Parts: sequence; C-alpha cells; structure tokens
Amino acid sequence: MSTEKIDNNRIAKNTVYLYFRTILIMLITLYTSRVILNALGVEDFGIYNAVGGVISMFAVLTGALSAAVSRFITYELGKNGHDEFRLKTIFSACLNNQLFLGVCILVLGETLGLWFLNYKMNIPPDRMIAANWVLQCSLLSFIINLLCVPFNATIIAHEHMNAYAVVSILDAALKLAICYLLTISFLDKLAFYAVLHVLVAAIIQITYVFYCRHQFRECKYVKVRDKNLTKQMFSFAGFSFLNNSAAVLNTHGLNILINVFFGVVFNAARGIASQVEGAIMQLVNNVTVAVNPQITKSYASGNNERVYMLVCRGTKYSYFLMMLFAVPVFFETNFILTIWLKIVPDYAVLFLRLSLIGAMIKMLGYTGYTACMATGNIKEYSIWITVVGILAFPLTWLVFKLGAPAEAAYYVFIVVYIAVEIIRLLLMKKMLNFPPMMFVKEVLFRIIIVTPFVVVLPILCVSCMEEGWGRLLSILAASTLSSLLFVFLFGLSRSEKTFVISSVKSKCSSFK
Repeated sequence: MSTEKIDNNRIAKNTVYLYFRTILIMLITLYTSRVILNALGVEDFGIYNAVGGVISMFAVLTGALSAAVSRFITYELGKNGHDEFRLKTIFSACLNNQLFLGVCILVLGETLGLWFLNYKMNIPPDRMIAANWVLQCSLLSFIINLLCVPFNATIIAHEHMNAYAVVSILDAALKLAICYLLTISFLDKLAFYAVLHVLVAAIIQITYVFYCRHQFRECKYVKVRDKNLTKQMFSFAGFSFLNNSAAVLNTHGLNILINVFFGVVFNAARGIASQVEGAIMQLVNNVTVAVNPQITKSYASGNNERVYMLVCRGTKYSYFLMMLFAVPVFFETNFILTIWLKIVPDYAVLFLRLSLIGAMIKMLGYTGYTACMATGNIKEYSIWITVVGILAFPLTWLVFKLGAPAEAAYYVFIVVYIAVEIIRLLLMKKMLNFPPMMFVKEVLFRIIIVTPFVVVLPILCVSCMEEGWGRLLSILAASTLSSLLFVFLFGLSRSEKTFVISSVKSKCSSFK
C-alpha cells in the first residue's frame, strides 16, 4: 500500500474517531445548555457569557502557542528521520513559554480584567459578586488550559484522535454531573456553576497530561539549550497571536460590545446562537482536524501537489458537511430552539441564522490557514489577515454608535470575512505557489452551484406547511436527499465520483 494511501486511510480513521467524540459532545452540550439556561435564568446565563468573554479575550495566546507547538512537532514528524531529542526540545521550549505567559495573563486578568468587569461592563449591581466569581474561575480555567497546550498539541501532531474520543466520555459524564449538582444546589447557582467548570477543566487536562506522558517519549522535560529554537517559536507564536487576535475580537470582543450597548439579555441570545453554531462546527471541524496534520507533513516532505489537493478537498468537504446540518437548523430555527430550550431568549433565532452564514464563510479558510502555517514564515500572512480581519470590531462599534441594532454585528462580520478569504487566497499563492484558480474551480464554483439546489426543497416545505414536527422532518429529509444528490452531481470531481461509486460497490458486495 502506498504511503499516500496509508495517510488517506489515517485521515478517514481519525475522522471517524473525531465524529464519535463530537456527536457525544454535541448531544451532551445541547442537553446541558437547556438545563443550565433554565437553572440560571436568562439574566445569569447572559452574565456568564459576557464575563467569560473577558477572559476569552486572552485565549488568543492559547490558540497562537498551540498552533506554534503543533506546527513545529508536526513538521518535525513529517521530515524523514525526525530527531527525537529535537522533539523533546520543542516540547520543553513550549512548556517554558506557557509558564511565562501564564504568569503574565494572571497579572492582566487580575488587573485589567477586574477593572473592566467592575467599571465598564453592563452587569446588574446585585449580581456583581457572582460575576466576579465567574471572572476568577474563568481565569483559573484558562491558566489550566494554557499550561496543557503542549500536551494537546502533541496528540494532534501524532494524529492520536482516538484519545479525544475516549476522554470525551469522561467529559460528557462530568458535564452531566454539573447539571445535576446545579439543579439541587442551594448556593448561588452562577458562582457555583463557574467553580464546577474549573474542576472539570482540571480533571480533563490532567487526563490528557497522563496520556501524553505514557504515549509519547518527547513529552519529557529537558533543559532547553537551543536559544534559536525558543526565539523561532516565540516569533511564530507572536505572529500567530496577531492572526488569532482578530478572531478573538470578532467573537468574544463583539460579545462584550453587545453587552455594553444592549445588555445581558442580548448576551444570552448570542450565547445560545454561539452554542448551537459551535456544536455544528465541532462536527464539521473533524474533517479539518484530521486533514491538518497531513497538510503540514506533506509540506515538510516537499509534496506540494498533495498540499494543494488536501486544502481544496478539506475545505469543500467541510462546507458540504456544514451545509447538511446548517440548512435544516436555518429554516427551522424557531421550532428547534423552542423544543430544545422552552425559554428562548429574544433575538436568539435571528442571531443563530446569521451566525451560521458567517461560520460557513469563515470555514472556507481553515485548511488554507494550516497550509500557510506549515511554511513557518508567517509574518506577512499574519499582518495582512489581522489588519483586515480586525476591522469587524471597530466597524461594529461604529455602527452601534450610529444607532444600528444588535444584529448589525453579524452583517459586519460577514462582509469583513469575505474580504479576509480573498486576501488569504492571494497570500497562499505567494507563500505556497498555490494556484488560486484551482481553489475557485474545485471549491468556490462547486459550492456556488450546489447550495441553491439544496435550499429549494426546504423553501417549498416552509411555504407550504405549518411549523411543527411534520415540517421539521420534511425539511430534514428534503435537505439530506438534495444535499447527497447535488453534491455528488456537481460538488465532486470525476475522480471523486469514481471513488464513491467503487466504494459503494465494494460495500454492497461485502454484504452478499
């Protein structure tokens, strides 16, 4: 069996592991969100999402350094005859960086974070004590996750996605335990919920550390003597920080802006929309998480043609998978939220629909981002993506000052990220010699053709049927069948169609 075929099989196997993990997490998240919203109430639920967003602003550092260590370890593994001692050095250098940054963020959180919460945020006075508990617990959870970044990045670099599936069982059990304890507690439910989240974060991360220490030999600390490596990783992480800062400001930053201009009820609506969008995105991101290490390893081995192919296919498959889940949710948002939550915050329906559109645009750049990160030379990429992407935050602030409604944040986000994806494609051409017309032909052209065909039947169902279970099931069936049909007819290349047909024939013959 060829190396490329083995790698493709690994991608498929890891995708299955990740789907098992994500389906479990998604089901538990949807259930627990309903219980937590009803237990906390709309106001406290909005406070948790708003205050947690303050600490999540610092989470950009976690994403930046995770990308750095994952890229360096994956790149080393992709080289022929990788050096085990160098892997240990990379891992240890990242641990040093995380410890230093953890101290810095703790200081920022206890100064800037406390000031912003107590003097700038729109929180009811009688809930300020509970809100401060949320801030402290969110900060502690963040520090725990920050220190464990090297371990999580190592699992991804080695493509041991089955570990995530196993730990997800523990994570699911702990989240159910939170729901139970929250419903029977006589303590302040918001503060108690924040404390329980810290405990869950600690248990999950300790489990990952234990797994890595016993599975990967490089997860042993050694004294770092290579100052050039440390400098290189800091440089990479610094530019990755710039790139990620736009994403954080455009999510958690906008959450804070909505709080300042409109209050915690709107934060509750945005929190619900974000959770549903996140559940769908977790399911879809399995494709990119499984593909990303192969993109980096293919670049390290000099196989650029495979990099191009993985970028296009990863993006295309992710979009079609997102469409499969997003279309029924988009057309039946009100009914789904009503049967799920019972208490549906105002604006949650509109926010969720707009967030799904924004997510489908943003996800077009996920595999391209990984390919650019694989080069290691990301200075120009990070500057351009940050400069354009970060515009969503000040533009949203401007339109809010001019009197625009809360949903304007989503419209600004969609416009800005269309510009971001165009610029990313041009940067890929320069950095990777990536042919933009290949992306246009194999990805954009195909999704532009497929999408209108897929939504026709759901639109007919909405116009001809009353809201209820019958219409929901009809839309599910119609969107699924039309997605499968039109993706096969117009979304796949000739070679991909041949592969699908041969695979179906093989499976059918195995049942005879």
